[in-house]
Amino acid sequence: MPDDASPSSPSNAVPRPVFPQGPGFTLEDFSSRDFMVKEFIEALSETAVSSRRSAGVPAGGSQPFDPKPLIRTFEHAQRRIVELSGDLEIKENELSAAVRRAEAQHTQNLNTLGRKLSQTVDSFQQLDTSFNGTGMSGGELSEATGSMAVETGRKLEELDRQRRRALDAHFLLECWDGVSNRGDLTLLENLRRSGTGEAKVRSAQIARQLLRISQRLDTASWDEAAGRHNETFANGSIADEHASTKGSMRLNTREIIEKFSETLENDLLKQFDDFYRKANFEGMKDCATVLEDFNGGASVIALFVNQHQFFIDRSQLVTEQVGGDPEAWEMLADPDAEPSKVEPSLQSLIDEVKVVVQEESAIIKRAFPYYEQVLGKFLQRVFQQSIQQRLEMVLDKANSVSSLAFLRSLQSSRSYLSALVDDLKAHGLTEHPDPISSQTALILDQQLEDLFVPYFVGSSYIEREKKTLEELYTSLQFKFTTFHARRKKAVTTFMASLSKSGTEVLVSARDAYISRLESSELPSTQKGLLLQLAGLREATDSTKFADIKLTEDDGIPSIAHAKRMLKWLAEAVGRGLELSMTSETPKDMLALLGLLLSMMGEGYIEVCLDAALDVATSQESGRTEPDLGYIPAIRNAISIANLMVMCINTLLIPLAAGSITVRREMEKKTNLITIRIEEKINSIEQKVIDATLTWVSKLLSGQKKNDFRPKEGDNTTWLERLQTPTCASTCAFLARAHDVLKSSLPPSGSNLRQLLTEIAIGTKSLLLEHFKRFIVNGPGGLIVTKDMTQYTDLLRSWDIDEQIKGSSGALDVLLEVGNLFVIGSEALQERIRGSAVNTGTGNGNAGIDQGRGTSHVDTNLSVQEVKAYVSRREDSNTAALQVVLNNL
Repeated sequence: MPDDASPSSPSNAVPRPVFPQGPGFTLEDFSSRDFMVKEFIEALSETAVSSRRSAGVPAGGSQPFDPKPLIRTFEHAQRRIVELSGDLEIKENELSAAVRRAEAQHTQNLNTLGRKLSQTVDSFQQLDTSFNGTGMSGGELSEATGSMAVETGRKLEELDRQRRRALDAHFLLECWDGVSNRGDLTLLENLRRSGTGEAKVRSAQIARQLLRISQRLDTASWDEAAGRHNETFANGSIADEHASTKGSMRLNTREIIEKFSETLENDLLKQFDDFYRKANFEGMKDCATVLEDFNGGASVIALFVNQHQFFIDRSQLVTEQVGGDPEAWEMLADPDAEPSKVEPSLQSLIDEVKVVVQEESAIIKRAFPYYEQVLGKFLQRVFQQSIQQRLEMVLDKANSVSSLAFLRSLQSSRSYLSALVDDLKAHGLTEHPDPISSQTALILDQQLEDLFVPYFVGSSYIEREKKTLEELYTSLQFKFTTFHARRKKAVTTFMASLSKSGTEVLVSARDAYISRLESSELPSTQKGLLLQLAGLREATDSTKFADIKLTEDDGIPSIAHAKRMLKWLAEAVGRGLELSMTSETPKDMLALLGLLLSMMGEGYIEVCLDAALDVATSQESGRTEPDLGYIPAIRNAISIANLMVMCINTLLIPLAAGSITVRREMEKKTNLITIRIEEKINSIEQKVIDATLTWVSKLLSGQKKNDFRPKEGDNTTWLERLQTPTCASTCAFLARAHDVLKSSLPPSGSNLRQLLTEIAIGTKSLLLEHFKRFIVNGPGGLIVTKDMTQYTDLLRSWDIDEQIKGSSGALDVLLEVGNLFVIGSEALQERIRGSAVNTGTGNGNAGIDQGRGTSHVDTNLSVQEVKAYVSRREDSNTAALQVVLNNL
């Protein structure tokens, strides 16, 4: 009996179960969207708590928690879940069985439909083969039915053709009967006037057939002229009477048919023109189709092209002269000015052609069945008449200005016309917006080439380019050439001697150049420009010749002029690449290379080097101090040669890569002139070395014998002197030569360093020999030391090889020689003993230590040289020095 049972409970109360029952659940409780595990557990817990409270458990009691109700609840839920799972499995099996039945039914339906489709295809093939008469499995009836249908169709078509031919023949015979017997073509006229395009086409065809019939059946009308020519009567009146009688007996069918054909053609042409003015493209196309039967459409094409408003308007401008701004033409002839654009009137024409051709191509396609042929004729007329006439006028005008203006106009015109052709190709014309047809593209390319063929015959173009560059180069080098033309072989100074010639030589050279220009066929504008380049005419006054005055700078090649010449050459190369054919490019580059080497290499660089070499050779005698004023010309010549070779290697030779033979020839020519220039520069530098050392030797020869033997009464005087007058003059000359060479030769490269090194080594050798010739006393030894120090310091200040001027270098021997004249006998003995190790090397040379710290320097002085210097000491006869000399 439960704990909460009471004896006072009513008798009708429901008996309480032993264990409290949990709540019941269904599938909907767990499948709801709002189902949450946490809330489900809390609800169960609340049920347990309420059941405990109903059992009378106090709120604050310590009775342990009883899990049994919860366990029973979960067991009940588990049993319910198992039941639900079983229901779900049963339902799933039922659905799976239904799916399998549906799939089987679907497969059966597909098989049924497939068999029906195969039967339909087989039936169609049997029907098709039966009509073609080739069925082998369709039965005899199907084969007979198909063959009969095909044969019936063929017979019907043949009968229709025969009927048409019969009707055409009947109509043709009627027309021939009318023209041969009555002399009229009423039937054909009626057909022509019917107004339909098909009738006009048929009229043209019948007229052409009537002409052939007339040629066969009425030969008399075709041979009438020859017959009249063969009838030779003695009396002309009898011949006329015979001819008139003969003409009255028959009709001239040829004339009648040709007259009708001409009338038909003129009528069609007039109708075509009317349609064209009304923009009736269908009517135009019908007329063009008919006229094609007469003469291939030549007449209608000529009508369309000749009557085009573009040619009518432009024909009035053919006689218009090419104008333009005079300053623009002068700039076009100026080689230093940037090339201008295409001539304005030609540019306007080309722009109009572009618009007209694009618009007319659409009309041509709609108006002509053979539109590509019409478009080709139209393009030929545009290029060969309008563009060619204007182009020739522009080029004639440019040629009357200067040859450079002609070349620039040729280039700009060709470039603008090429752009026109490219634009038309990109547009497509009659195929717009599709790509242009190959036939029309070929016509455009051919017309463009034909425009410029006269200007590129043979080598005419490159010869014109060479001639233009040669004229410009010659004018730019006029003063330079005149300067060196007056040069004499025997000169004393470079610049002063060149300017000794009188003004009559300059005037003669100027007059000769002006006379040569005046006698040529060059335009007046070009002559004036060349005279300005040559410096013979003022830019402000084109009528007055300037007085020619040459300065020393005129004899030196100008780097600025060389850059201008190379710029002109580069423009010519670029123009040639654009204008001439690719196959001719290597030959053109070879021709331009020859011009460049001739005008700049030989006529500019080598002329300058030859002048410098002549002056350097004349100064080898050493009679006067060498004037190194020609050295700056060498520097400019070297720079210009580098620019020229760089231009050749980067511009001309790579463009000749298409021909190995031409490329090798260009490289050979470039190498030859480069070697020749280098040899001349080396010769000049050697002459500079020889002349400098010769003059140093002459200055040293002016050394007085007593310069190194001062008297006792002059003690204060020689002590105050830092160097002898000979040393001062020699050092001053060497300093001047060094400054001139350093400022004149390019600092880059090894030319300057090697030149100064050779001069320093030669000066050292001269000094060593120089001090073997003088007697030196005690005070004089100090003077020798000072002089040697001056020489050494000067040479070490130069930019020469470190092996010469550096520590332990070759110049140290000068200081050592000076020490040999001042040290005492004991110190000299010790120094010689300290360097005795060098005497056993087997070469007879002794090393002399400079006495600076503990370093030891091998100065390469031989025993004989040491004796020679020591023996020149005034005290060399003393016993102490004799011992030293005997020990050497």
